[in-house]
Amino acid sequence: MSAEDETPEPDAPAGTDDETARAELFGKWSVTDIEYTDPSTERYITVTPIAHTMGRHADKQFKKSEISVVERLINRLMQTDENTGKKQLATSIVQDAFDIVHERTEENPVQVLVSAVENSAPREETVRLKYGGISVPKAVDVAPQRRVDQALKYIAEGVYGSTYKTTTSAEEALAQQLIGAANDDVQTYSVNQKEEKERVAAAAR
Repeated sequence: MSAEDETPEPDAPAGTDDETARAELFGKWSVTDIEYTDPSTERYITVTPIAHTMGRHADKQFKKSEISVVERLINRLMQTDENTGKKQLATSIVQDAFDIVHERTEENPVQVLVSAVENSAPREETVRLKYGGISVPKAVDVAPQRRVDQALKYIAEGVYGSTYKTTTSAEEALAQQLIGAANDDVQTYSVNQKEEKERVAAAAR
């Protein structure tokens, strides 16, 4: 075989030794074949193998929904006074929590997270409407993007509440929140908050 025959085509796609190789989150968790049970939030729960996008979406309205839900969870965990800006720490907490989730459920923790977000997303909430000088609560449907935002907020709040002035580690607390929410356990903080918000909205119809 001549040297010319061994020269690759310039327009040929770059391949890998293993054509089935796929990018994985944290190098171990598959982000393909994720199942969604809630069609309304499916387009807003993005799953990618990238856990840090360097804030490229920060100045673009509604672009946060194109960011991986795992990174959005990491960002939510940083939103406390003492954890602001500690993304490496938050990332390692999520990574360790995923290991715990897999060990206890034998499922892909990315799938568990998606199920947890779907089960923690409120469908109804209340707004205040003023009639004359009277403020009246009114039940309204929650937009799908806000549903995902609220679910991530409740999960992060549940982790913070479980670890504040306790011996429970952040990894353990996050794993408990994800597993409980994925199982739709009302004892879990995020699911409990969702049920409470919907109960108040039902009373304001």
